[in-house]
Amino acid sequence: MLNIIDLHVRIKEKNILRGINLKIKKGEIHAIMGPNGSGKSTLSSIIAGKEGYEVTHGSIFFEGKNILKYSPEKRAHLGIFLSFQYPIEIPGVSITNFIRTAINSFRKAKGLEEMTATDMLKKIHQNSTLLGIDKNLLYRSINEGFSGGEKKLTEIFQMAMLEPKLAILDETDSGLDIDALRIVANGIKSLKNRENAILIITHYHRILQDIVPDYVHVLYQGKIVKSGDKKLTMELEKKGYDWIKTH
Repeated sequence: MLNIIDLHVRIKEKNILRGINLKIKKGEIHAIMGPNGSGKSTLSSIIAGKEGYEVTHGSIFFEGKNILKYSPEKRAHLGIFLSFQYPIEIPGVSITNFIRTAINSFRKAKGLEEMTATDMLKKIHQNSTLLGIDKNLLYRSINEGFSGGEKKLTEIFQMAMLEPKLAILDETDSGLDIDALRIVANGIKSLKNRENAILIITHYHRILQDIVPDYVHVLYQGKIVKSGDKKLTMELEKKGYDWIKTH
């Protein structure tokens, strides 16, 4: 599904990523861990097509297409979803209206008719029930006055509605208490299937206790320096990232 080959990225002459190689197949959950400044959020932004970065070398293939020249919108239409570390507020735009516009934009890009109001409401009901979201929340402006947990949960709701092929979750666990983390983790697990893939980017192992990854990668100083399974998360929790310097 996703194949990143020798990716080098810089911002204003500062090298951030220094040769990333990563393959993600359908049905897999990958986690990328690493300290602040290691390049984790840069990697997620580059995959999603965020502007402001310069790719100096390498390729990103998504389902066989080199997407580096694609706009963020085109990447989204292909099925790439990015949840933000710090979700922004959009006053005056309700979550339901935003989702309706996004879904119909995707359908238009695929040559399909707009989803009917009946089907849209049915889908909203199914996913809000699945995630345990108060339906009144969905008619409020996006993230306006939301708690940290509500912001992250409504992003998972957006993911459920859009049904992406690849979901990139950039520090979804940031700022969540234990209960909110469990709710968000359960929501992510409920959306996982054999036809999609999930990339979780995090500092800590706690979300990976609930969402068990198939592969764990450690990003350090712009490179993936170690890969393993879920046992690697426990090793990092015990020894910290300084341990990576000597291994």
